Formats: sequence, structure tokens, C-alpha cells
Amino acid sequence: MFNPSVNDVRTFFFDTYTKGEQNQILSALEKIAYSVILEHPEYRSVLSNPDKYMQMNWLPESGETNPFLHMSMHISILEQLSINQPFGVKDLYQKLVAKLNDEHEAQHQVMDCLAEMIWQSQYSVMQPDPAIYLSCLKNKI
Repeated sequence: MFNPSVNDVRTFFFDTYTKGEQNQILSALEKIAYSVILEHPEYRSVLSNPDKYMQMNWLPESGETNPFLHMSMHISILEQLSINQPFGVKDLYQKLVAKLNDEHEAQHQVMDCLAEMIWQSQYSVMQPDPAIYLSCLKNKI
């Protein structure tokens, strides 16, 4: 199982951003990541300054969003949609896109549900429950 460290994830995004900006050849995963990066121009200053941001901590209790976590969640969602796992997520996502008429905003809504499932899992010290995730998505439609 692939289990990257925080530094591995950040290095991946820094490198992908640099390669994308320099029109270098990207791997399949880098292409997905670069498409997510392009949807978030607000993170370009972070991605262009690894010396400053490699070790930075973003505090959610202060209203800060960790750009690496945010972009990683987008990638997770895109991968889930590509294989329809958990089963039914793709249909619910498409309905949400139709309702919102905005794929990026729909991904953010899905992200809220993914985060809720993860929080519930951590709080209850149990495996993530896809039923919580899918139920949350159904409530958004």
C-alpha cells in the first residue's frame, strides 16, 4: 500500500507544478494533479515557493486551509469517480454537478462529505463507512 509522508505529498505537488509550468512531460497522476492545480490559482504562490512552504502548518481552527490536503482530496475524489467507488458515488456526483452546474463546486461539496466520513471514522475509532459518505451526498442533491 502506498503511504506517502507529508513531505512526499508536498514534493509531488511542488514538482508537478514546476513540470507543468515548464511544459515538461507529466505522468498520468501528475496530469490529474496539474489539472487540480490549475483549478486553484490561489495556491500558485505556495507551489512556486517550496523553501517557504515545505514545512508550513495550516491551522484549521484559525480558518486556514492546507492547500496540499485540499488538492489531495480533489485527486482522491477524481480517482473515486473514475472507478465509481464507493459504488454509486459517480451517479450522485453527476446529479450534484447538474444541480450546481459547476463541477468544481460539486467536488467541494463531495469533499465536505468525504471529510465528514473521515472525521466520523476517527471520532469513533472505526473504519471509514461509505454509507455515511453516500448519505451525505444524497442530502446535498
